[in-house]
Amino acid sequence: MSFLYAGLDPATAVFLFVISFFGSFITVAMGIGGGAMMLAVMATLLPPAALIPVHGVIQFGSNAYRAFVLKEHTFWPPIGAFAIGSLIGVSVGGLIVVDLPPSAVQIGVGLFVVWSVLRKPPKWLTHWPFLTGLLSSFLTMFFGATGVFVAGIVKSHQLGREAHVATHAVMMTLQHLLKIIVFGMLGFAFGPWLGLMGVMIASGFVGTLAGRHVLRRINDAIFGKVLNVILMLLASRLIWQGIAGL
Repeated sequence: MSFLYAGLDPATAVFLFVISFFGSFITVAMGIGGGAMMLAVMATLLPPAALIPVHGVIQFGSNAYRAFVLKEHTFWPPIGAFAIGSLIGVSVGGLIVVDLPPSAVQIGVGLFVVWSVLRKPPKWLTHWPFLTGLLSSFLTMFFGATGVFVAGIVKSHQLGREAHVATHAVMMTLQHLLKIIVFGMLGFAFGPWLGLMGVMIASGFVGTLAGRHVLRRINDAIFGKVLNVILMLLASRLIWQGIAGL
């Protein structure tokens, strides 16, 4: 069973399995937020060098399943331009990411989570899927969860709740897949993390199904406020850890 824990304490690994469930649940039920929440939690428990690639694999699995479950609702017109921009973004980001020190990653993730809570993406991003794909994919090589950028372009199309979640899931699946390929080319060893990632993806599948059932019943206003508080607390801890490690 030890390979499931990737060298982590078993209790920590089980906690991550639960977080993966709730991350997928939140993303389906609210349309955004689960990836950032899971990233913030993982950043306090995983080695900084493994954080972004491991998170990317888990998010790829969760988003791919979410896209499959809601495939009939996907809005396809912006997908092509977004994919081309994403390919360029991860390629450029891959040339730079290897030079970042661990403390910079922790501080960057913390600040990004704070930004995602307090601010909305610029309006001009919502009308340019190519540029949105390029910028968000570049940033995802450093900060992992850039779904807030991608949600902007999806929201601009004024889709229904299920179409929004489905289209967002397709875009994030493409982005995370490209990121995984680039990290593999850079030499990151995914092998020791396969067991942990596999179980977290599986628990994310269950979270997706549960979130789908409550998609139209949840109180977004109250749940959103609670989520923001949790994200801000985790982000503050990350920034403090990063500063302490400088």
